[in-house]
Amino acid sequence: MHRPLDLHPERAVRRDGDLYAIVDIGSNSVRLVVYDKLARAPLPRFNEKSLCRLGAGLEETGELAAESFQRTVEAARRFRAIADAMGVARIDVLATEAVRRASNGSALVTAIAAEVGLDVRILTGAEEAYFASMGVISGFYRPMGMVSDMGGGSLEVAEVLDDQVGERSVSLPLGALPVQEMLAVHGAADAKERIDALLKEKLVASMPEPVLYAIGGGWRALARVHMAATVAPVRVAHGYTVEARDLRTFAKKLWRLPKAKLATLPGVPTRRVSTIAAAALVLDRLIKRLASERIVFSALGVREGWLYQQLTEQERYLDPLLEGAQAFGLPQARVPEFAPALARWTDGLFPGETHADRRLRVAACALSDIGWRIHPDFRSIDCFERLVQFPFVGLDHMERVFLAATIHARHAGSHLDDPRLKPAIDLLPASSRRRAQILGRAMLVGYRLSGCVPEILERARLRIEPDQVRLGVSKRARGPDSEVVGDRLKLLAQAVGVRRFEIVECP
Repeated sequence: MHRPLDLHPERAVRRDGDLYAIVDIGSNSVRLVVYDKLARAPLPRFNEKSLCRLGAGLEETGELAAESFQRTVEAARRFRAIADAMGVARIDVLATEAVRRASNGSALVTAIAAEVGLDVRILTGAEEAYFASMGVISGFYRPMGMVSDMGGGSLEVAEVLDDQVGERSVSLPLGALPVQEMLAVHGAADAKERIDALLKEKLVASMPEPVLYAIGGGWRALARVHMAATVAPVRVAHGYTVEARDLRTFAKKLWRLPKAKLATLPGVPTRRVSTIAAAALVLDRLIKRLASERIVFSALGVREGWLYQQLTEQERYLDPLLEGAQAFGLPQARVPEFAPALARWTDGLFPGETHADRRLRVAACALSDIGWRIHPDFRSIDCFERLVQFPFVGLDHMERVFLAATIHARHAGSHLDDPRLKPAIDLLPASSRRRAQILGRAMLVGYRLSGCVPEILERARLRIEPDQVRLGVSKRARGPDSEVVGDRLKLLAQAVGVRRFEIVECP
């Protein structure tokens, strides 16, 4: 299937999609997410969870506690009211480990249908692993490795192969709540042995690539604690990548700490204090069992995988980064049609450009005019800070910083040694910094030359030669102001590393 890298302003600025919502009934929490529409890279418009702890005590009693049962019904009632008030066209309700295991799980489904008017689909363990994997496929660029989703009641592990879920899949009773109880009853050493034995029995220790994608609130909390402890330059959980050896060392420290000490660590969410040791222990043992080399944290999981599965095959093959970039960038642009013209204009800027580099360049073109309403003195820095933190998917932290650095340069930002850009900019190797500067400065020339008019841009040619930068403008285009455009061309020449630049007339 062809993977297009095109921008479509008419689709990006159109507001004809219906709001779409998912209610996720997990073993620890119940969550409502309302998306702006059913699309390749939908943006959450509303996100709320209720900590109902359906899985608490399930191991001993085999049923959902009365209080948790009622709290879940009340949460569903509130979420239905919010969704109705927002005009949501479709609400899907998914339930996982606690509901499928509990003897009164079907009674909860019946109660929600009767009192709230929502039908609940109980996912099997295999389905939960499948949709978690589809969530990773929807949120990363051609992922390869193993997906692990640690929820409140269970741990799902599955194989992901580019755009396909592999045949290997397993669901284990190693969610945050049962492991928390295991730690409380048996102690850390015994819990570790029990987890190791179960992983050895159920999980084959081989991977298509030595990459483990970690999903789940407990593991995202662990990522935030690690980011705080290491003073990570980008504090976004999705795409946060850590070497396995470093993360195992950190996880071991966490699951050995007493609860009171855990609560004082920077970055620990209050609601996760009781379960973060369990999350750290399972991740530590899973990394060891799979012999993973890198851990990549994912903010997308079962909900997003379910949503992704609703799309057509053609829609699923759209690039998630480009879809998100144009959905965010083009409605804010003065002339949305200018972005695809800019992408075409910069096509020959980097000879030998790879597919991965091209998708970043086209995404940057989609984001190139998000700062025009901002005061010029703050435009470049504001855009940099917004893009470093914005919830894009389909990219890692290095690529996120590349986009931010490119748009910073497009708005005539000062040199990348600016202390306000550090330490994020240090994630980029020198070659990527130079590329971002060249692309951003070329965009700056294009905007200044054309005044955001695609037809003018299409009658100009930009050439980077070994010893100079040359801008050719046709007779049919309005003549450029040589002083103003020349100043921008000079900035581009400096980014390229040459002194000579000129503006010439071309056919």
